[in-house]
Amino acid sequence: MDANPSTAMYPLHRCKTIYLVRHAQGIHNVEGEKDHSAYMSPHLFDAHLTPLGWNQVDCLHEHVKKSGLAQKIELVITSPLLRTMQTAVGVFGGENPVDGVSASPLMVENAGHSSRPAISSLNCPPFLAVEACREHLIENDEDVLWEPNVREANSSVAARGMKFIDWLWTREEKEIAIVSHSGFLYHTLSMYSRESHPTIREEVGKHFANCELRSMVLVDTSMLGSKSPTYNYPGRTPAGLDLPSDAGFG
Repeated sequence: MDANPSTAMYPLHRCKTIYLVRHAQGIHNVEGEKDHSAYMSPHLFDAHLTPLGWNQVDCLHEHVKKSGLAQKIELVITSPLLRTMQTAVGVFGGENPVDGVSASPLMVENAGHSSRPAISSLNCPPFLAVEACREHLIENDEDVLWEPNVREANSSVAARGMKFIDWLWTREEKEIAIVSHSGFLYHTLSMYSRESHPTIREEVGKHFANCELRSMVLVDTSMLGSKSPTYNYPGRTPAGLDLPSDAGFG
């Protein structure tokens, strides 16, 4: 027999499924494709989605509903920037209220220059905005080390991304959607896949298209999670006439 199997097996309670999404097209993407330096413009740091971006959101929202994913996701984590929050709410937001049913809005009408109707919170998972999964950081102007044209190094983005993934193990949810940015996703996944088979490394490390969704299995290999297995059963035999067969052969 092969002593080095090509597959791996882990206890289910040490695994989570995460759904990684890059935000839809923002106005900064349009300008950046014309002139890459536009990405450093202070006026575009918190860009909103374009009309095409909202069309991308609608398409992914429909896919999430038809595939059944909308019923599986227990938590949506989003970068706190406008383009990611608009994408997260548009993709994973709630159903339209029906007669006699009311729900507070996740997004008010025309939020962020969207020209969109309000999006309900009805029958949708909770949302959480987390600074740790946003795009390259730029220090604020209260910091004495702040430089207006210096962005966080790629290696720092990757390290921040790995800490963020470790933090997910403090959450009880097993199926989590994360809406973030191209750079954050690329550098984080490249770091995680650096020792993988080249085929896996290529698949995991590809740049995300706008509003692309990828599903990944996250495995706790360092005992970060403390939850006990939900479905396991110890196999105890009730007292009876037959002797227990705990040792078992076959």
